[in-house]
Amino acid sequence: MATVLPALRQQDPRNFQLLYLGLFLSYGIAFLDWHRDWFQTLVLWASCLGTQYLFCRLYGKSLDALKSAMITALGLTLLLRAGSPWVYAGAGSLAIASKFLIRYRGKHVFNPANLALVVWVLLLKQAWVSPGQWGSSAMLIYFIGAAGLMVLFRSARLDTAFSFLAVLFVLEAARNYFYLGWPADYLFHRFSNGSLLLFSFFMITDPMTTPDRRAARMLWAALTALITFLLGNFMYLQNAPVPALFIMCLCTPLFDRVWKAERFQWLPDRTSKLQTI
Repeated sequence: MATVLPALRQQDPRNFQLLYLGLFLSYGIAFLDWHRDWFQTLVLWASCLGTQYLFCRLYGKSLDALKSAMITALGLTLLLRAGSPWVYAGAGSLAIASKFLIRYRGKHVFNPANLALVVWVLLLKQAWVSPGQWGSSAMLIYFIGAAGLMVLFRSARLDTAFSFLAVLFVLEAARNYFYLGWPADYLFHRFSNGSLLLFSFFMITDPMTTPDRRAARMLWAALTALITFLLGNFMYLQNAPVPALFIMCLCTPLFDRVWKAERFQWLPDRTSKLQTI
């Protein structure tokens, strides 16, 4: 074990993300009766990987960055629903292109999958996210939680996920108990939602679009939780974490400017030029 752990720590964290997101998708299809239009899924993947390949060639970046495009494609496959293949093509292309075209000081501003969801679900209203597709079984909660912890441990963003979930839980609990007077079952049902857990462990924790310094990340995550709470309970947005993250991504450059820290790299032993896309 002593020799295995250091070796695992040297591996690219994106390999683990691909493995676990792939397991999530397989679990949904095999046990939750998810039905997918495989042509639309193929269009989504082709748009993500094709756009990444094109920009890598244009900017002279390593094709190793195709792993990041695959993670984005898996995330959108898990969350995005639409009736037209053109929506999937547009979502995938927009998500990946944003990493190259919307940047500040060498760091892309928006989480790619989150930006695609905001544009196609909230602005254009051509797609939707289905929280109910996950169910609320304890097995699924354990599955997503355990996998998320492993991936976050590899990319050092446990603080972000826990800060977000802790603050959101306290706010929801206070409203649930002191204002609404609802039983605890409602609160726990709220936090057993697979989409919320997937968002918490795999989207809000993207090391390329969160603040670099730990204290800044924790404050950033807490504010994301506060905005999620306000949007969900007072503006009645079903997928409140999505616009909340979009808003806070706009603030990340300010957090990095105020709280300076070393820039995250997927593989520190390689050149930063190849690891920031």
